[in-house]
Formats: sequence, C-alpha cells, structure tokens
Amino acid sequence: MSDVATPTDILKENVWTSNPIFMQVLGICSALAVTNLLINTWIMTLGVVGVTAMSNLTVSLVKSFMPRKVRMMVQTLIIAFYVIIVDILLRAYMPDISRALGPYVGLIITNCIIMGRAEAFAQSNPPLISIWDGLTSGFGYMGVLLTIALFRELLGFGTLFGYQVLPNAFEPWIIMVLPPSAFFLLGILIWVAKSIMIKQGEPVA
Repeated sequence: MSDVATPTDILKENVWTSNPIFMQVLGICSALAVTNLLINTWIMTLGVVGVTAMSNLTVSLVKSFMPRKVRMMVQTLIIAFYVIIVDILLRAYMPDISRALGPYVGLIITNCIIMGRAEAFAQSNPPLISIWDGLTSGFGYMGVLLTIALFRELLGFGTLFGYQVLPNAFEPWIIMVLPPSAFFLLGILIWVAKSIMIKQGEPVA
C-alpha cells in the first residue's frame, strides 16, 4: 500500500479487498480455536484489534531508531508487550473468559496479521495512518471471526452471546461445536466473498 493511500482506501482494502483472513488467509488458527462462542470471539478479536493498532503506532514511532538487522526482533518484542497487557487485563477483569481462551491469548504474539502490518505498513508510514491501518486490519479479522462464531454458536448451541434464541425443540448441530466446522464455514465465507468480488469486477487472487 502506498504512502498516498487515503483512510478510506485503507479501510476498504483491510476490511474487504485484502481482508487478512479470507483474502490473505492469515490468522486462521483463531477461526479453529475460539469461534465456538461469540463472547470468546468478541474478546479475542478486540484484543487483536488493540494489539495491532498499538503495535503499528509504536513501530511507526520508533522505526527511525531500529537497526535494520534486529528490526523483526524489536517488532516482536513490541507486539509481545501489548499482548502481555491484554493477558493481564483479561486475568484481572475477565478470569472466566481468560481461562476459556487459555493459551490462545499469548499466541496473539505469533499472529501473522500483526507482524505483517507492522512490517508492511507501520515500518514505512507515519504514526496516525499506521494506527488506522492497524485498527482496520483488526476490524477485517474481527468481522470474519464473528461471522463464523455467530453460525457456530447459533446452530451448535441455539444461543447468541449465551442467550437462548432458538426454541427448546431445536436439535443442536453437534458438528458446529467441533473445530472442523470453523474451516467449513471459513471456506464458504471465502467462496462467497470472492464470488462477490468477481461480480464487482475486482481483482481476486
């Protein structure tokens, strides 16, 4: 993405045309791990949005002081710092969700989306537009995972955010509770998104 990209261009690219999950197929481990319940997905994706935005901001601010040979190491340390903050906050204020997410909060450090935006965008752009890039990349990630979680929780448990919304006579689809369902839904989502892009005449990888 060039330096002349507008905030609207960045939003469209990160949320739609270059969505990190259904276009770049990054960060899909989360689709398997945490999308069985909306509340877990919501908290996890909020954490990723915050970490991506703050990591981008920090990398952009300190890029002039980072020796080239250790750039990736410094970026990883910056990301790890914000992930630790998220982990501490979850343990302090949402212990049940922290236990449910388990090690997946810590694995945000290795999320390719965060490192990719830090290296591809924040390393060569000003702070304000970098934090916007981080936020919108996180929103693109959040939108896909919340969509998957909505179908998995609704059809697997008959609930949304823990509240019963389907009648008691509804027979839950056991497959939706199992991890492989996330990949089936992700595949369908990728197919739908790319079909729409083709109809709109947009380039599709």
